[in-house]
Amino acid sequence: MNYIGSKYSLLDFLKTTIDDVTGYKESDHFIFGDLFAGTGIVGQTYKTKGCTVISNDIQYYSYVLNKHYIENVPELDTSLLERLNSLTPVEGFIYKNYCEGSGSGRNYFTNENGMKCDAIRIELERLHTTNQINDNIYFYYLASLINSIDKYANTASVYGAFLKHIKKSAQKEFQLELLPVISGNAGKVYNEDINSLIKNIRGDVLYLDPPYNSRQYCSNYHVLETIARYDNPELSGVTGLRDSSAQKSKFCSKRTVADTFDDLIKNAQFKYIFLSYNNEGLMNLDTIKEIMSRYGKYSFYTKEYKRFKADKDENRNIAANSTTEYLHCLIKQ
Repeated sequence: MNYIGSKYSLLDFLKTTIDDVTGYKESDHFIFGDLFAGTGIVGQTYKTKGCTVISNDIQYYSYVLNKHYIENVPELDTSLLERLNSLTPVEGFIYKNYCEGSGSGRNYFTNENGMKCDAIRIELERLHTTNQINDNIYFYYLASLINSIDKYANTASVYGAFLKHIKKSAQKEFQLELLPVISGNAGKVYNEDINSLIKNIRGDVLYLDPPYNSRQYCSNYHVLETIARYDNPELSGVTGLRDSSAQKSKFCSKRTVADTFDDLIKNAQFKYIFLSYNNEGLMNLDTIKEIMSRYGKYSFYTKEYKRFKADKDENRNIAANSTTEYLHCLIKQ
């Protein structure tokens, strides 16, 4: 997935810095917390290093992805794939609300791909509720569906809007592809508010990658959230937004971000805490330094990187093509 805030391009920087600060080696098998997990790329990295990963995200589609990546271990049954890909298309919720042919006025997927997505999603739920597949297999295939259908979306990477005309990649016939199964220790995945969860977990290294600005993730990926939940929500507006008020992050508000961050650091039961944040975030460097320094020894490291692009350069009004990523470090005392 082409995901806002993905740390894929920064993995070497993150891993090298975290390893240098903590002094941990792969043989130490420490507990690693990744509590704004997103697509889970950082947690996956530390799972392969032999860590036990605790993963969390308030978005349910992220929870589904990480239930597979972090909790599942090889080997998993792949025999359902051919059957799911050969299902008869169904005019279900995705087709009726996100495809133009239904009369919805929305153009997120072709009619055929929307109906195929519905067929697979309905069948997975049926198999799970009738106990024909267990939780591991259910989340394996559901995570794979979310990851696969995203490749056929008629958007400029995020779901804040759909394109008027179907782009080439979205015209292709949808095929469900299975995600890799990550080797390592089976971890634990949560779908909770981080400031509540932090009081009930503990570990060695905590990695935090909260939203940096006022844009809420729930509106950028609302279609994937609906596919994940398949709860037939009421939709509103041209883009078909679902009610996501319960998932809005206090890290996206200038008024609440500093106090929320302070509460999180204060209650974190981890020796080493690392915060990813860039130079354009709602909290400035001085604010972050002041808060983290209250609880132990503070330092930071920086890395220049290319900013996320969701559309063509000529459609954007931006000051620079790159931004500075800060990795703030706290050894808690």
